[in-house]
Amino acid sequence: MPLSTSAKSRRTAILIAAALTTALGLGAHFLAAGAGAGLLADALYTVLAYLVLAFLLPAVRHARIAAAALAFSAAVELFQLTDVPARLAAVFPASRLVLGTTFAVPDLVAYAAGAAAAWAADAALSHRGRRQCAPSRLE
Repeated sequence: MPLSTSAKSRRTAILIAAALTTALGLGAHFLAAGAGAGLLADALYTVLAYLVLAFLLPAVRHARIAAAALAFSAAVELFQLTDVPARLAAVFPASRLVLGTTFAVPDLVAYAAGAAAAWAADAALSHRGRRQCAPSRLE
């Protein structure tokens, strides 16, 4: 089934947002210093997970996508309680960016903030788009 123009526009916007989110997250990770930069990168990790899910599952409600992005991020964080991510990072250093290596409770808070921010932004922008596309009552 072909996508409608609005669905194509939404998917294009999601791809652009994902690219910007990735750039911001990598910038925060590599260029900024301090705990705040790490938490920002963690929040953006969940925003990116939200955008990937929103792209792949366009008919799913925003709140469910946010919950799934948070669950994914939390699962990756909990996976760090094992030694698997650290061992994998020793062999394939780039995996550290996706899986991390050290469990930290504040990361879970950052993930929740990222999921909430992505949900709020998506809901607000989607609502705005629907309002702009709705026919005027004066016509």
